Amino acid sequence: MAGEITNATQIVVPARTRLWLAPVGTEAPADATVVMPDGWYSVGLTTEDSLKFNEEPQFEEVKSAQTDFPSRTFQTSDSATIEVDLQQWNAKNFKAVFGGGTITEVTPAGTGTPPKHYKFSPPRIGGRSEVASVIEVIDGPKAYRYVIPRAMQMEGVQTDLQKASAATLPLRLAVQGGDDADAWYLITNDPAFADA
Repeated sequence: MAGEITNATQIVVPARTRLWLAPVGTEAPADATVVMPDGWYSVGLTTEDSLKFNEEPQFEEVKSAQTDFPSRTFQTSDSATIEVDLQQWNAKNFKAVFGGGTITEVTPAGTGTPPKHYKFSPPRIGGRSEVASVIEVIDGPKAYRYVIPRAMQMEGVQTDLQKASAATLPLRLAVQGGDDADAWYLITNDPAFADA
């Protein structure tokens, strides 16, 4: 039928998702399926339903006495965030969740050769570091990558330590940007995007 817009093949079911992080300035993937370039690392296992990308523009309305509706609406700012709960505890994930920090080896007191111990110190005020991020979504042959050149952990960290459930590390990244480049963009091999 002419003008038909109903197409079930355009429904996306994220069968697999991954989150990749890298230092800011690391080469971004060239397309939606190429092997991730050197310098990127996967945060590993995450909880089933925690990965979210939120884009939240802010608007102001101009009101006039002659109408009940806004006479004009204009955008004042933009923001976007990444949310995910990490299941794997390791040095890179701790640094990502706390916005940086340092890990040093410490020697426990005692005799003999004690096992190695490590000390994590979170960053001080003004010491948080930005990261580059890629959210990867796979639905059969369709692949999508949200590429975020700069993001920063800008929320507090609450880790529930309960006996009956796995403890997760909450990663909450706020997208950073500027007028000289895209703050974030999506690349995909989905043929539905050719219809634009």
